[in-house]
Amino acid sequence: MSAAPNELPRPQALALSLPGAGVLEIRLNRPQARNALSLAMVGELREALAWAEAQPGLRAVVLRGNGGHFCAGGDLKDMAMARMRLADEGPAVLEQLNAAFGELCVAYANTPLATVAVLEGTVMGGGFGLACVVDIALAGRSVSFRLPETSLGVVPAQIAPFLVQRLGYSQARRLAVSGGRLDGEEALRLGLVHALHDDTALDAALAAQLAQVRQCAPQAVAATKALMARALLAPPQALIQDAAAVFARAALGEEGMEGVAAFVEKRAPRWAAQ
Repeated sequence: MSAAPNELPRPQALALSLPGAGVLEIRLNRPQARNALSLAMVGELREALAWAEAQPGLRAVVLRGNGGHFCAGGDLKDMAMARMRLADEGPAVLEQLNAAFGELCVAYANTPLATVAVLEGTVMGGGFGLACVVDIALAGRSVSFRLPETSLGVVPAQIAPFLVQRLGYSQARRLAVSGGRLDGEEALRLGLVHALHDDTALDAALAAQLAQVRQCAPQAVAATKALMARALLAPPQALIQDAAAVFARAALGEEGMEGVAAFVEKRAPRWAAQ
């Protein structure tokens, strides 16, 4: 998926578009397989995000699926092919396959860009994990979540940390030991998704959410996401001085100056129009 620095890439298993100012929409595009995550798709998702992060005007990345489904999890054909190589390469071949998806989850969880998932139809396994790593998850009423790994005799290895982060330890354990099934209403109640809409209203809901994202300064968003990620692993008192330094840099920076000026002058800040 090579492209010039500012040219939109043309992947094989994804459909990319720029639907609005500062937004890259990434659609999983294997509808015949309910958008199951092949190894090739995992690589293309990493490349698409890296491209987005290199574009100075991009503010947000949207993840969706084509064909009425978000993602049916990992492609079992890839696992079968990896097993055929076990005799020559040993368990490392499966470890590498699994780690590639883990690196994808970490990349999307740690990106400085705002991330939004639009979830419809099937959301299973790795798709469930992707739903947990984004900043904002919007779901249609057709959505059906499932965590099937343990019922297949395997482990939700790479998504487990993100399940705990999004749902909490108790709920993550419950879903893991029961092959967790959730409809949209329960996903909303648990905090897995942040809003639930009729499927026909998802485009409007996404547009409204992106409009809110554009009101926020991009560098401030990136710094806030990074600080919150650190807060998962450190007690508040351990972050006091670092958080104060982050605040001071932001307040004295270009965005901080512009934000205060816009407030005083009762106008929208410059970034809101980008």
